[in-house]
Parts: sequence; structure tokens; C-alpha cells
Amino acid sequence: MRTLISETEIRRHRALYFFVLGAVTIAFTLAFLFPVYWMVTGALKTPVELAQPIPTLIPESFQPASYADAWSRMEIARYFANTVVYAFGGWLFILVLDVAVAYALSKLRPVLGNVILGGMLASLMLPASALLIPAYLTVTDVPLLGVNLLNTPWALWLPAVANAFNIYVLKRFFDQIPNDLLDAAAIDGAGRLRVLWSVVLPLSRPVLGVVSIFAIIGIWKDFLWPLLVLPEPAAQTLSVALSRLSLTSQVPLNMMLAGLVIASVPMIVIFLIFQRSIIGGLSAGAMKG
Repeated sequence: MRTLISETEIRRHRALYFFVLGAVTIAFTLAFLFPVYWMVTGALKTPVELAQPIPTLIPESFQPASYADAWSRMEIARYFANTVVYAFGGWLFILVLDVAVAYALSKLRPVLGNVILGGMLASLMLPASALLIPAYLTVTDVPLLGVNLLNTPWALWLPAVANAFNIYVLKRFFDQIPNDLLDAAAIDGAGRLRVLWSVVLPLSRPVLGVVSIFAIIGIWKDFLWPLLVLPEPAAQTLSVALSRLSLTSQVPLNMMLAGLVIASVPMIVIFLIFQRSIIGGLSAGAMKG
């Protein structure tokens, strides 16, 4: 294992090295896990216990029914369904369109392809907040069509497709696929679309997996953009609905924490299941051919 400290220094100060390493590991673990523990246990407390000036680390009261109350009284099922539709619809559009763009830039090499790719990468340098107003004005009055997409899934799906990072990651992976392999398929009579479907996509499962996970997680946890384009309560995502409900006095604090826990569970489960695919996909996209 390579570290910033030489093997000689580690052997000389072995106890101190492992003490510092263990302390840093524990500190970072607590920094990441304690907020989750506080949210989960806070939902089990009563509102009175949560309002105490000196917080309790372990719940003195045990109110598991707050999770069921949050699910029913806050209508989490409806907002959960909205979020699932938005996330998987966005994932589908991202896969279809971003793969097509990356394949064209990598293998079809259109005129001014490098200029287009450079423009996409340059857009990554812009702060996301600087793009909010132009994107919002575009969604409220789509150029040429004159359509208002507010309170529709398209307001989330279309901006999500224009993701330069996903296109770059896909292109980098497609660049590693030997052109000889594609030429052999073309000699056998396969067209460009057939080569993409039968040769490129089966070889690209790792990077497709990581792009899929990033797309779903990105749409699921996004808050600011859905808050702007989904003002109608019935069309809101789970994160926006929880934020709106938190501003009312109708939802107790423990119930709100229970709603946050429920909203977090799907993404935690997805990450735990596909964490190897995430790391493997990023590593595959970074290797040289």
C-alpha cells in the first residue's frame, strides 16, 4: 500500500501512525453517520423531547408510530410516486440521448465535433446557479414551440438530458473500444445503429451502470430546480413536498424527521447495492485504451 509516509517512518513510529489513522477514521465516520443517527432516532422521540433545551442522545420515549403517521398524514406515497416517475423518466432520456451524443462524438466524428465537445466541457466550468435563470426562462417558454413546461415532468427531464459530465464519461469509455471491432461488424453488414446496439452497448455495461446511478440519484435528491418548476403541490417531488410541509404548523417535528428518513432510504439502498458498480464504472472510464 502506497502512502505519503515511508515504510521506514511507519515502522519507527508505528503506534503513533495507527493511533492517528484510527482517530481520523473514527472522526470521519462519526461526521458522516451521526447526522443519519440523529435523524433516525429523532423520529422516534416525542415533539416534547425534541424541544428540550438539552438534547438526548438516546430517545427516552419510543414512538415508532411516527413513521406510519408520516407516511399517511403527509401523503408520502403520492410524492414518492411522483419522484419515482421523474427519476426513471429522466434516467431513460439521459441514457438514450447522452449515449447517442457520446457515440456520435467518439465514433462517428462529425464536423466540428471537437468544438462541440469543448463547448460542453466549458459549460461544466459555469456555476449551476448562473444557469438557473436562463434554464427557467427556457422552460417557461420553449423556443420555437412556445410551450410552458411548468408542473410537467418535461421540466425535469429535458434539462437533465443536457449533462456534459455524463456525455464526457460515456465518450471516454467509447474511445477505448477498438475501431477494428466496429469495422469488423460493419464488414459483416451491420449499420451504425446496429453496431451501437449490438457491439458498443454490451461492452459499455459498467459505464452505463454508473451513469444510470448518477442520473437517478441526481434527479432524486435535487431540490432547487424542482422547487422552481413544480409550484403545484400535486406535482411536487418528495424533497420539495417535505420542505413545503415543514413550513406549516400541521406537521410535528418528529413526523417531519420520519418523512426525511423515508425519503433517504431508497438512495441509501441503491448506493449500498451498486457501490461496486459506481467505483468500477469510474475506474473503467478513466483507463487508457
